[in-house]
Amino acid sequence: MWQIFSRKNKSAGQTTPRNRRNLRILLGGVGTVLVLAIVVFVFNRPGVAEYEITDQLGGNIFPSAILSVATTDADIITPVDSPYVGNPKSCIAIKVKSGRPNSMVRIELAETPFYATSVSTFVLPEANTLYTIYPDILWRYDALRNNAQAEPISVVANVEMNGKTLGQRMRTFSVRSINECLLGYLQQLPNGGTRFVSTRLFFAAYVNEENPLIDTVLREALNTRIVRRFLGYQSGTAESVDKQVYALWNVLQKRNFKYSSISYSSLSSNVVVAQRVRTFEDALNASQINCVDGSVLFASLLRAINITPVLVQTPGHMFVGYYTDASRKDLTFLETTMIGDVDLDDYFPEEKLDSTMAGRSQGEMSRLTFEKSKEYAAREYHRCEADVKANKPGYMFVEISKGVRRSVQSIGR
Repeated sequence: MWQIFSRKNKSAGQTTPRNRRNLRILLGGVGTVLVLAIVVFVFNRPGVAEYEITDQLGGNIFPSAILSVATTDADIITPVDSPYVGNPKSCIAIKVKSGRPNSMVRIELAETPFYATSVSTFVLPEANTLYTIYPDILWRYDALRNNAQAEPISVVANVEMNGKTLGQRMRTFSVRSINECLLGYLQQLPNGGTRFVSTRLFFAAYVNEENPLIDTVLREALNTRIVRRFLGYQSGTAESVDKQVYALWNVLQKRNFKYSSISYSSLSSNVVVAQRVRTFEDALNASQINCVDGSVLFASLLRAINITPVLVQTPGHMFVGYYTDASRKDLTFLETTMIGDVDLDDYFPEEKLDSTMAGRSQGEMSRLTFEKSKEYAAREYHRCEADVKANKPGYMFVEISKGVRRSVQSIGR
């Protein structure tokens, strides 16, 4: 019996290959469970979340857009990809998943040349929900207005959720030139698709009826004696309104304005579309315009004398229109690129003409190009009127009225 017992005990104490294999499997399973438990604990404990700095304009910031809606109720973009809180006018956003219901989020953006240190807090009502947060930004508006060319900036964010830090993130953005007008962007849809959103209304931001230099231009126009005063629609007739508009046309010709096709932006993006536009001051100082520059410049002068202008855009072109009556029924158009079609210095001023001279005077040539401009622009409008009224892609009809000014203000400068 003793021998049998001893044999069984000895056999039980031995480690066979099968036992060793079972032991390794057991230990491996325990190790895997421990690792998974640690991972779950680290990444799901309260207050710990990942976040990113994001935007909808391909990493671009447009000063002209920010300035033009700063005091209005309009937004630059309309978020649709996730629930959002905050002010979409900031364009820069933080995307983060909430923790418990009514999670408190604090966002701090470090100072840059274009905005001061900005701190804001938000409440995220839903638990475990991906939110897009647009923090309040203390923009330096003068820096935006004076930015003449694209410049990179580092946007640095520090985020806290429910009192616990989520760390610091950094992303580089491009602050575009004040002369770059945002025309539209590709909007991400919840279903994963995209659609193009037109923002051509921002052209109205370059119509600047309050520029101090306008008084100089109006004084020069009065000095031509084409009109004695600018009365807008108070003059009473379409002919008198037209005469005021011609006085503005004539003075720009006397300033020797020339056509200069500078419209391309340095922006290279598959998300946004932009076009270079000269401000009123830039165009006046350079005496150079393309179709857009000339249209917004002339619209600025018309608004200044209380005549309602209209910007009309067709694919690749823009011209300006104006109402000749206060009831806005009779509409006339101008092709502003024709301002530079003649050099008035090639013709005699009226005061130096006498009865023996042959040829046209400066006044005759100026009036001739004015009338030809109206004829050409009218043909263009009637050719595409149906597409303009249907608001087809690439077409635009914007009346620079008080209603538009409630959405888009002049950028100034």
